Amino acid sequence: MAIPAHAPQRANPLTELTLASLRTRTSAKWRRYSADVLPLWVAEMDVPPAPAVREALERAVVGGDLGYPAGTAYTEALAEFAAQRWDWTVSPGHMTTVADVITGYVDVISMLTEPGSDVVVNPPVYPPFFSYLKAAGRNVVDAPLGDDLRLDLATLEDAFRRATEGGRPAAYLLCSPHNPTGTAHTRAELEQVAALAARYGVRVVVDEIHAPLVYAEHEFVPYLSVDGGENAFSLMAASKAWNLAGVPAAVVIGGSGVQRELASYAASPHHGPTHLGTVAQTAAYRHGGEWLDDLMGGLDANRRLLGTLIDEHLAGANYRLPEATYLTWIDCAPLELEGDPAAHFLEHAKVALNSGPTFGAGGDGHVRLNIATHPDIITEAVRRMGASTHHG
Repeated sequence: MAIPAHAPQRANPLTELTLASLRTRTSAKWRRYSADVLPLWVAEMDVPPAPAVREALERAVVGGDLGYPAGTAYTEALAEFAAQRWDWTVSPGHMTTVADVITGYVDVISMLTEPGSDVVVNPPVYPPFFSYLKAAGRNVVDAPLGDDLRLDLATLEDAFRRATEGGRPAAYLLCSPHNPTGTAHTRAELEQVAALAARYGVRVVVDEIHAPLVYAEHEFVPYLSVDGGENAFSLMAASKAWNLAGVPAAVVIGGSGVQRELASYAASPHHGPTHLGTVAQTAAYRHGGEWLDDLMGGLDANRRLLGTLIDEHLAGANYRLPEATYLTWIDCAPLELEGDPAAHFLEHAKVALNSGPTFGAGGDGHVRLNIATHPDIITEAVRRMGASTHHG
């Protein structure tokens, strides 16, 4: 039957670019490896920019608007987006800008703790959670996710107890939604986290950079919106959802109970975003919603396609459909490959993935695969991966 004229086919930003055009890119994803490798590793998306973002950057560049950032449009845009997308009312007055999310969480944790303090994380987790905290003189304490890739509250409580022994200040750096597993923490889970943090006096800092990237049957719950979340800090940015790593900016958001600390941080010397970073991300939050919806449709199809391809070509590997993000976590241990699966697939399949062990405890035998690309590239990559398990 004919599709009615009023129901146009939804655009898919993930199918707009060819492999040949992607190979002309000079960013890390496309330049780290040789041209015979399919890169499905770092968190860059193979998409053209959202039209609103491209137009805002073009206006700035053509007009020579390349100075220092000013004004509150960025934080106001995030507040508007939060109200529309998550039904969460947060005041721009509870926000301050920072260069990027990593700078923000390191700064806030450094403010809330002391050198040598324990910071709890949930491996397998984004590798900079380890490296940057250690560089800041903090001791990282593992509270691994459960076998179901969700928060293990008993393990978390034990880590909080150890981290605060002797009355030392301690913090908890939570990844929400979780990278690399794609887990979207529920309100009930986050309320239990807040209760444990209050009981042990642990300061919670939440990296919510993947917040806009949650699939329709799940929801993103802002940590600061849960009961007990008022004493926490959140870091948000548009950089993951709209592919803006090259024009970074981020926002530190303080709960209602930490406004004095937030003001102290805002007044302290710290690295802020560039003008182009705030221009791009303001446009994304304000005018990039329809593009984001189109993207999520494409990502939803890709996460399901990956499951089908794994069943067909990598039978035995364990893959859970991610609830959020365009990053997927695959347990390759049942394939009985020699050594690190990511190294195997790079050498024998010419497919670049992230190595599981870099994500900490629970990473052995795993790879992280980025599905934010053309479905044909995913199809070819998994076909190559499967062939490599039969020949070496």
